Amino acid sequence: MRLITLERCRTDVRLGKSIYHENGKVLLAKGTLMTAGLLERLKDFNVFTIYIEDDLSEGIEIVESIPEFLRTEAVNIITDGLDTLSTLSPEKSNLHAMIKSERAIRSFQKIFKDIVSCLSENKVALNLLASTKIHEDHVYSHSLNVAIYACQLAIENGLPLRKIEEIGLGAMLHDIGKMYIPKEVLNKPEKLTTEEFEQIKIHSELGYDILKKIHEIPLTVAHCALQHHERLDGLGYPRGLRGNEIHEYAKILSVADVFDAVTSHRIYRPAMLPHKGIELLYSGIGTQFESKQVEMFRNCIAIYPPGLTVKLNDGRTGIVSKYNFNSVGRPEIRIIKDEEGKAVTPYEMNLSDKSNLTFHIVEADALL
Repeated sequence: MRLITLERCRTDVRLGKSIYHENGKVLLAKGTLMTAGLLERLKDFNVFTIYIEDDLSEGIEIVESIPEFLRTEAVNIITDGLDTLSTLSPEKSNLHAMIKSERAIRSFQKIFKDIVSCLSENKVALNLLASTKIHEDHVYSHSLNVAIYACQLAIENGLPLRKIEEIGLGAMLHDIGKMYIPKEVLNKPEKLTTEEFEQIKIHSELGYDILKKIHEIPLTVAHCALQHHERLDGLGYPRGLRGNEIHEYAKILSVADVFDAVTSHRIYRPAMLPHKGIELLYSGIGTQFESKQVEMFRNCIAIYPPGLTVKLNDGRTGIVSKYNFNSVGRPEIRIIKDEEGKAVTPYEMNLSDKSNLTFHIVEADALL
């Protein structure tokens, strides 16, 4: 199967991966014959790419980093938990709301242990592009994605389990302050006014004020909410912290947060593909991100995930058929067009082989 944009999708192809609602319900089943009506409906849901089945990509498997059932359970827990925590007031204490919130925190901790276990056993690079879910509120799915990315990066850092679990909990809760920001501001498709941006910026402090009240979690988790928009150069918010003034958890979290933000579809802009998201992270090394965190993150992400269409420096076109875990930037390619753009009988090419080291990917896209 391969990834394709809806704009390029024909009405005579079959869906390669089922598309789910965030509650786990199948909206479109694998094998569904695509029609003009279905394509328009997917656009209404802000879906821009889908996996399709065809002869060219036959046998190419899309491996999910997190099983669909676990992802569905996690999103539901995050949704219910953030809604529960939003009943707490940043200014006043409420005993009943506090008790409910502590129960929610225990649910967060339990589901994250399952995620850690899954990622610890994971033998492939992270590919959240493989998840085909429709989310009505991106805050919940973003919170889960950031938790997954931050967990994997914490593992790459060699941190002990206690710290990994604290970072994961902090990642799940880092945007809790957005529950207090009007939806029309959060989801505004046009450029924000200065006043609206200032309104959004307070979510960091709102989240911190809520989380520091909950005795079930360490204060470091609250600092994840407070500091995830700080930058090494001091130009972040809310406190303008610099370098080592920023907590190690926040340095990890900021990489995961930005990567998921730019590689996820939003009502106000289309998603970047993973390799473009990594390029953006590299552009922020030294000013926004630590070099070692970006380097480690690159090594655990499927930069060119299976199903992606790529072009090589000699002009040949292919579909990524398999990524190489020890060399994520040099996957296996199924060549389908020659140097002149003419169709050929598909054949496999491993960019990690010594004989192929002079060849590299120069273009990548979700279309053909």
